[in-house]
Amino acid sequence: MTFTLVRGQTPPARRPRFGRHLLLCLIGLVMMYPLLWMISSSVKPSITVFTDESLWPAAWDLGNYPRGWTSLSEPFEVYLVNSLIIVTLSIVGNLFSCSLAAFAFARLRFAGRKLFFAMMLGTMMLPGHVLVVPQYVLFDKLGWLNTYYPLLVPHFLATNGFYIFLMVQFMRSLPTELDDAARIDGCGPFRTFWKVIMPLCRPAFATTAIFTFISVWNEFFAPLLYLTDPRLYTVPLALRQFMDSEGQSQWGEMFAMSFVSLAPVIGFFIAGQKHLVKGIATTGLR
Repeated sequence: MTFTLVRGQTPPARRPRFGRHLLLCLIGLVMMYPLLWMISSSVKPSITVFTDESLWPAAWDLGNYPRGWTSLSEPFEVYLVNSLIIVTLSIVGNLFSCSLAAFAFARLRFAGRKLFFAMMLGTMMLPGHVLVVPQYVLFDKLGWLNTYYPLLVPHFLATNGFYIFLMVQFMRSLPTELDDAARIDGCGPFRTFWKVIMPLCRPAFATTAIFTFISVWNEFFAPLLYLTDPRLYTVPLALRQFMDSEGQSQWGEMFAMSFVSLAPVIGFFIAGQKHLVKGIATTGLR
């Protein structure tokens, strides 16, 4: 079958593709609307945030940014640094501990391996709030309240089953001949992990790092539970201070600092986007 094209007429094969792209663009705009509304609200006076519905402000107030940076008990950079410290150490802890646990489940043979792996998967089904009281009592007994230890130590103990499962799936896709070759060269299990397996797991590590960054950076409940000193507050707790129960909330300043706090997440995601897609595609998480 042949098609006769009239000048200016779109080839039939391109019409469905154009329609799909147009639909995706429209869906993308709908999904971006909350972000655009937040950016627009960050340059509006606080009294017009909820009365001016346009994305293009009728009145501008760029002073929300400098006021929001200095209006809390500490400069906003203190909260950004606190969150950055917690996020960085959490990423290091998850990558180190979860990768070791995943290597044991994926590449080693030991008694009870399947049972322990099933128990690890079972921890993913536990609601997090079930563990709040026991963990709080434990950290209180250890004297860790109002410190970063409750927020950091669990990441160094491979407590997140999702990241372990993700790395297990990736490591299982690597050929076992690599382990045999390393064993012939005299490598033990840890050296095999460090020299052979770990360099090949960069996509899975990048995926874990991005997910950890986003989840820890946005975590509100755990810092609220364990931190009482405002100088130790993270970004979510700092943003909460802009809201007043008596109706005097600083909405403009809050949205301005919300946009500032969102910039590191967007930048980190864009920087690791390629590795994130590759890591998910090669771990069976579809």
